[in-house]
Amino acid sequence: MLRMSSLFLRTLREDPADAEVPSHKLLVRSGAIRRIAPGIFSWLPLGYRIYRKVENVVREEMDSAGFQEVHFPALLPREPFEATNRWTEYGDNLFRLQDRRKVDYLLGPTHEEMFTLMVKGEFSSYKDLPLRIYQIQTKFRDEARPRAGILRGREFVMKDSYSFDIDDAGLEVSYQAHRAAYISTFDRLKLDYVIVSAMSGAMGGSKSEEFLAICENGEDTFVRCHGCGFAANVEAVNTLAPAALPVSKENPAHTEQTPKTPTIDSLVSLSNTREDLRRTDRDWTAGDTLKNVVFKVIRPDGSKYVLAIGIPGNRDVDIKRLETFIHPDQPEVFEEEDFKAHPLLKKGYIGPAILGEGSETKIKYLVDPRIVDGTRWISGANEYNNHTYDLMMGRDFKADGTIEAAQVLEGDSCPTGCGGNLVTARGIEIGHIFQLGRKYAEALDLKVQDENGDNRIVTMGSYGIGVSRLVAAIAEQHHDEKGLTWPKVVAPADVHIIATGKEDAVFDAAEKLAGEFAGRGIEVLFDDRRSASAGVKFNDAELIGIPVTIVVGKLLSDGKVELKNRQTGERSEIAITSAVDAFLNV
Repeated sequence: MLRMSSLFLRTLREDPADAEVPSHKLLVRSGAIRRIAPGIFSWLPLGYRIYRKVENVVREEMDSAGFQEVHFPALLPREPFEATNRWTEYGDNLFRLQDRRKVDYLLGPTHEEMFTLMVKGEFSSYKDLPLRIYQIQTKFRDEARPRAGILRGREFVMKDSYSFDIDDAGLEVSYQAHRAAYISTFDRLKLDYVIVSAMSGAMGGSKSEEFLAICENGEDTFVRCHGCGFAANVEAVNTLAPAALPVSKENPAHTEQTPKTPTIDSLVSLSNTREDLRRTDRDWTAGDTLKNVVFKVIRPDGSKYVLAIGIPGNRDVDIKRLETFIHPDQPEVFEEEDFKAHPLLKKGYIGPAILGEGSETKIKYLVDPRIVDGTRWISGANEYNNHTYDLMMGRDFKADGTIEAAQVLEGDSCPTGCGGNLVTARGIEIGHIFQLGRKYAEALDLKVQDENGDNRIVTMGSYGIGVSRLVAAIAEQHHDEKGLTWPKVVAPADVHIIATGKEDAVFDAAEKLAGEFAGRGIEVLFDDRRSASAGVKFNDAELIGIPVTIVVGKLLSDGKVELKNRQTGERSEIAITSAVDAFLNV
C-alpha cells in the first residue's frame, strides 16, 4: 500500500515551460519524472513503478519466447567500435571519454559489438546455434536536439536482443520469433501500433521493420495503402517512377526573365499570368518545376562536400529520408556564407546546367526518381531573375544518379503498383527489428565450425525495444484533458482509494477498506491526507490516472462508496462491504 500522506510526490497544476507533447507535460505534472538536464530525466516513485511494470512485460515476453537475458556494462572500450568503424561513423552522437591513463572509452549507444564478442568467446560450433540473447540496459546518445521528454533523450533504456544462426534460413526463423514476441509485448501494453517496412540505416543488414505507436505527435511519418495493405516508414518508400520518354529535339529550352520569383509559388504565378509564358493546354503547377536544393554534407571524419538534389517543385527535401540515404554522412543547411564561397550558385535560381560532377562546379547532383529522360521542366537559369523553360532531362541536363529524398505526400501512388494511393500518419518508434546478416560477425571474426569442419561466418539479427520510451508512448495514447489514464497492466497501482471530509469515521473506514484490498494482493494508492481538500484529491486522482478510484465519504452513512472507472468515466455506488468484489469485476 502506498499512502499519499508519506509518498514522495508533488503534482503540478501547470504544464512545464519546456514541454510540448502530452506525455512530457503529464508525466511531469503527475510527479512521474523530473528533468535533470537537457534530455536527461530522473524517475520518481510512481513513475518508476510504471517503468518497472513496462520493463517486466518486456522481460516476460522475451523469456516466454525462449530468449536468454545477459547484461553488459554501459561503459565500453573503444577497440571493438574501431573494428566496426562505428567509433568514427557515430560522429558527434557518441559520448566519448578517457580514463586517468588517457585510454579511450565510450558510453554505449548500442551493443552489437559486445554481443558479438561475447558469443565469439563462448561458442565455436554450429551445434551451439541457434542462440538468442538479450539485455535491458541504459544507452547514451548525444542528441543534438533532445526533445519531447523521455521520447527522445540522451540517456534512455532499451531492450536489445540478438540472434546468432548458421545461415539465412535460421536467421529468418529467429526474426519471426522476435516479431511474434514484439506483437505479444505491445498487445499486452494496450498500444495501438502498426508494423511498417523500414530502412536499416546505421545498423546495416537487409530486412527491417519498425513497430510504430500511432500518435499525432510522433516523430516518424509512415504511409499506408488501404488497397493492398502496404505500410512503410517514409524513409523506406521507393518512388513509383514513370517510364522514360523519348528525348526530343523539339521545343528547345529557352531562358526568360522572371523578376522577383525566388520561390516556387511566385514562379508558378508569374508563368500563369504572363501571356508569353502561359501553357495552352493547362496551367503550370509547382510539380512542373525542378527545384535544386544544395546541402553541405559532413563526413564522420569532419571533412565536407557539397551535394545538390533535384526534386519536383511541389515537394521539399525530407531531411530524414536524405539522412538515411547518405548515412553515415550528415547534411547541413547551406548558409549565406556557403553561397558566398560558391558564387556560381545563385540562391533561388539554381539550375541543373552547372550541377553534376562533370560540370564547372563539380557538385554532385542527384535527382528524384520522377525526373526521368524526356521529362520537361522549368528551372533556374543560374542568373538572378531568370528561369529556363522546357529543360529536358537527358537532352539539356543529366544527373549523377537518383536519390529518394523528396517528401512522400498524401495521395502518392502506392509503390507496389497496385493502383492505390498512400495515406500518411504519424507514430512513435517503439520497436525495430533487423536482419543484420554478417556485417558485425565479419568485422569481429565471429565464426563457428559447420558440420563439415569448415569455418562459417555467423549470421546475426538485431532487435530493439525502447523500454523507457514505451512509458511515454503509452501516456501519449492513454490520457484525456484531465490527466493520464494508465492501462491496468502498467498503472502505478490497481486502485486509488480516497478518503474525503474530516470525520474520523470516514478515514477509519477508508483505512480498513485499503487494508482489505492490500490483503487480497491488490496494489493500493491510499489518499489518507487530512489536510488536502476533496477537490485537490480528485484532481490528483484524475492526473495520476490509476484505473479505478474508490471514494469514501458522504455515502458512507448509507454503507456505500463511489467507484469510478478512470478509462470510461463510469461511476457507480456500491456497498463498502462488497467493494473488493465489485472492483474485481470492473
